[in-house]
Amino acid sequence: MSNDGDQPGKDDGDQPNPFKGTPFEQIFGALGGAFPGGMPAGFPGGGPGGMDFLAQIQSLMQPHDGPLNWNAANDIARKAVSADPDPSPGQRDSDRVSDAVRLADHWLDTATQFPSGVSTTAAWSRAEWLVETQPVWKVLVEPVAAKSVTSLSSGLPEEMKAAAGPLVGIIGQAVGGMLAMQIGQGLGALAGEVLTASDIGLPLGAPGKAALVTSNVRAFAEGLDVSEDDVILYLALREAAHQRLFAHVPWLREHLLGAVTDYARGLEINAQQIQDRVQEQLSGIDPTNLESVQGLLEGGLFDPPQTDAQTAALSRLEIALALVEGWVDEVVGQATHERMPAATKLREAVRRRRAAGGPAEQTFAALVGLELRPRRLRDASTLWGGLRTRAGEEARDGVWMHPDLLPTAADLDDPLSFRAEATAPEELSEDDFDAELRKLLEGDGPAAEPTDTPDSPAE
Repeated sequence: MSNDGDQPGKDDGDQPNPFKGTPFEQIFGALGGAFPGGMPAGFPGGGPGGMDFLAQIQSLMQPHDGPLNWNAANDIARKAVSADPDPSPGQRDSDRVSDAVRLADHWLDTATQFPSGVSTTAAWSRAEWLVETQPVWKVLVEPVAAKSVTSLSSGLPEEMKAAAGPLVGIIGQAVGGMLAMQIGQGLGALAGEVLTASDIGLPLGAPGKAALVTSNVRAFAEGLDVSEDDVILYLALREAAHQRLFAHVPWLREHLLGAVTDYARGLEINAQQIQDRVQEQLSGIDPTNLESVQGLLEGGLFDPPQTDAQTAALSRLEIALALVEGWVDEVVGQATHERMPAATKLREAVRRRRAAGGPAEQTFAALVGLELRPRRLRDASTLWGGLRTRAGEEARDGVWMHPDLLPTAADLDDPLSFRAEATAPEELSEDDFDAELRKLLEGDGPAAEPTDTPDSPAE
């Protein structure tokens, strides 16, 4: 085989350079100067000394299924959780949560047409939150990780992929490992903040399981000038309201999680953007220090631009989260009205906390590119409350019958105008209601009043 340096895929030395003319040439060319013996064979300026770098990265990777090493992510998350005391809840904690949820469900019966969605209750430690919510996190995170890893190799020209195949595989493993580390860190931080199974608005726990993270609840209660019993009851009300909504709106779970996977499906890697960022960010990177290389990724080296599809998915997720949280806020407000003097103070504390987001939410947003907090919670709560005032609880809850009936971003801009003509209607038979709903969905008539008058969900 000829070793002429001017052949495509060759560097100026004796070794082939499968990355020549690609963004990866910039990466490994800049890294090469850090190794006394040069970069390993197959890299620009290849030599034996750089193998230590690959050995370090490979030592972090163990055989695993899927795009992420979840064992590594779990280990990192557990270490983050164990940095602070995380006692396992005892029987007293479990009984307090169970009693609070039972009372919460009783109060909610007077505030919404949806019956209870709780089948079991639990008091969780932070470590238990990690275990219980991991199945849903896999659904949320793996599509993003898979697209990020595969997009690296797809950025290579076709004629170079065969020669670069083994090295690209190593890069993919390294990126997957770094993402796993970041996900572990993000989940560990979230575990230190979340209050309930449904705290971030997504159905993270098992269906029907209402759970509170007791250590975090106690930390949240400090400084509120409200009794811990009131805090537990208020959070139980919110958790039980979430459970009702997800249990009796069967399409909602997929609507929310689908928005996340649609976002991942639209991920694109811009090769030129990578090359430009490489030139800007590689100065000062120590390739023998894995934390330094990980920081390169965290700094946005592979962050893709948003596509129109991603923008639409993010908008759908943001609006849906706001509507879920606004409905919960409105229903809990009704349930506690004249029953719980501390509810007003707790409502504002929860609203501020959800609107601002904590460090963990910001970490996850930087990692996956998704905001997990509803920016328009107050607008959504006003919209639901206004509809209830005009047309009753059935009209408010009936909007959840079909995703096409949900308020839009424009509706949130003027929440009190949403179905402003709606008034408490007369009773309709089941057949009449089905006919009117069909008209609304097909656009054959106004059918405004009937859509606000769904039959009560079956007990």
